[in-house]
Amino acid sequence: MVAKESSSISMKSLERLVSDKASKLGNSFPCQICVVGFLCGICLTSIFLAALTSLGTFELTSFSFSSVFPPCNSTSQVTDMGGDRKLKWKNNSETEDDNDGDQVKLLVSAWDNILLNNEDYFKKLGMNRSDLPNAPHLENCEERTRVRERSDTQIENQTFPSWINGGDEENYPLTRRVQREIWYHQHPLDCQNKSLKFLVADWETLPIAGMTGLLAIAITENRVLVANYYNRADHDGCKGSSRGSWSCYFLPETSKECRKRALEVMKKREAWESGIITGKQNYSSKEIWSGRIPKLWGQPWSYMKPTTEINGTLISSHRKMDRRWWRAQAVRYLMRFQTEYTCGLMNAARHSAFGKEAAEIVLSAGDWRKNKKKEVRSEIEEDVWSNHKPWVPRPMLSVHVRMGDKACEMRLAALEEYMHLADRIRDRFPEVNRIWLSTEMKEVVERSKDYAHWRFYYTEVARQVGNTSMAEYEGSLGREMSTNYPLVNFLMASEADFFVGALGSTWCFLIDGMRNTGGKVMSGYLSVNKDRFW
Repeated sequence: MVAKESSSISMKSLERLVSDKASKLGNSFPCQICVVGFLCGICLTSIFLAALTSLGTFELTSFSFSSVFPPCNSTSQVTDMGGDRKLKWKNNSETEDDNDGDQVKLLVSAWDNILLNNEDYFKKLGMNRSDLPNAPHLENCEERTRVRERSDTQIENQTFPSWINGGDEENYPLTRRVQREIWYHQHPLDCQNKSLKFLVADWETLPIAGMTGLLAIAITENRVLVANYYNRADHDGCKGSSRGSWSCYFLPETSKECRKRALEVMKKREAWESGIITGKQNYSSKEIWSGRIPKLWGQPWSYMKPTTEINGTLISSHRKMDRRWWRAQAVRYLMRFQTEYTCGLMNAARHSAFGKEAAEIVLSAGDWRKNKKKEVRSEIEEDVWSNHKPWVPRPMLSVHVRMGDKACEMRLAALEEYMHLADRIRDRFPEVNRIWLSTEMKEVVERSKDYAHWRFYYTEVARQVGNTSMAEYEGSLGREMSTNYPLVNFLMASEADFFVGALGSTWCFLIDGMRNTGGKVMSGYLSVNKDRFW
């Protein structure tokens, strides 16, 4: 990801970095690095260290996250200091502007190498990782994943793992209760119980919206949903048993014990004949995509607070309110906890987009060396502050512009319509001046440069031109890139303070669901069109 002022210069090189081991991001991010240097107009690759000629003079080399993740621009730099020289940090009492800029670049560089798990970098500088100030925008992915996995395991008398943010009034009705009951349904204590039934389905030809329908069927029929092969995770970034599995990106929909039992039982013909096992083929497309919503919770959608505006009108009701409420609940459950791999993708995204701003904040706080990190964290650091989300500059508005071949399903809107809605938000909240822009169309990114009063963040990735189909476009990117960068955009949009999109787009529909079960209901939703089924 990259922060862009409308007047900023795009970096024209895309170099490969960090695809092989994104599952170890965070404190153990074992990514590969590719650094771009420009010499005599020729783009050279595989350059890692820039020579330092003196304490005050060093060469900076830009690098990019592009193999598992779209590339970084000149906001992130990697540097090395020759010989046995010590890295000198400059606090804000020193006044040389150029040196101040150098200190920001050096701190960003040091955080780069923490993400890359590059111990040689710190050895050559004669320093330890612990000497650095905390990177507020990065998570300790290994530690966070360990905590999430432990809390997501069904143990008798265990406290329910909570992943819902905000108060009840900031989420769709009954969100906390529904999430809790779905989790218990999907995590029975005894997976060997002979009365247990399963619904086993691949993701291969079924997007997440369809899987929410199967989850509804499983709950209605008192089955445990077991999601099997996931084609979008069948790439080199997903390692071991997580390859080809939803569990590469998010914690599994059920326990390992129930998955094992289901996959064993489904091999028996009598299990299918008796109805212990069912699959996607047992249900019609209509049942999967527009079937009945589980009745366990009544009709909570009937008292949802109107927070969506279309064409200047606040929508109080429509024909598919039940489906909108259910899909939000199902998507929230299926994406409740990120894996170490996804956490690492998000770290790379935030560092590429916000790393420079984070470094400026840290260095502006004074001489951090006087408050170096202690080897043992205090109780409040361990039990309270560790649960805080990584820093991003706020307030942030996410705008998702869907165009391309979507015209067969909805009315397309030009960027101007989206920006008109963005300006309406800014009129009410003048402090909102940042936009996280996600789109598959190159022309949209180009047009964003016309809005100089906004600061845009977006992915430097090849985009659709003209009438190229989505299938052709994704094929040109490759499976790993075409999965990872939209997923990061999706999660960033889910966490943004405000959102402008197109409800006629299923992707925007799902983002809306994540926001409405993630404490963002009262932020509202401005849409350029309505869902085609309303």
